[in-house]
Amino acid sequence: MARMDRPTHEVEYEQMLLSRHGLPLHRGTRRKGGVMERSAYILLSRIRVQGPMSIGELSDAFGLDASTLNRQTAAAMRAGLVERIPDPEGGMARKFRLTDEGARLLDEEREGLVEALDRVMAEWADEDIAAFASYLRRFNTDIERLGGRPWPRP
Repeated sequence: MARMDRPTHEVEYEQMLLSRHGLPLHRGTRRKGGVMERSAYILLSRIRVQGPMSIGELSDAFGLDASTLNRQTAAAMRAGLVERIPDPEGGMARKFRLTDEGARLLDEEREGLVEALDRVMAEWADEDIAAFASYLRRFNTDIERLGGRPWPRP
């Protein structure tokens, strides 16, 4: 059995367990063909909260090389989730913005995830959910601070 002599050992273990779970969407079954790829969900979420972004900006935001972002944005464009536009501020680089379909599917995906969380946390008091959200926000912002890549929040 793994040693759990520091509280961070338990955090690591629970985080490992959390990473293996998929949320039980729609009464315990994953939506066939309706679950958005995780990378697309994160990409679209970032563009929604920050506005149109270039490959360079996305690369800086995610800490990924441009070739990885080129593949992800190309897949999102093929799926009709994002489109390339001239820089609204007049810069040379073209930027990606959500399409209406991308925004709709992102909203649908997020709502499905929130419904799944509602089921998972059905027995939790609202105060417990708020405290958990606060600790998750703190955990994420500390990771972002150490990595030098803050994530804008709505």
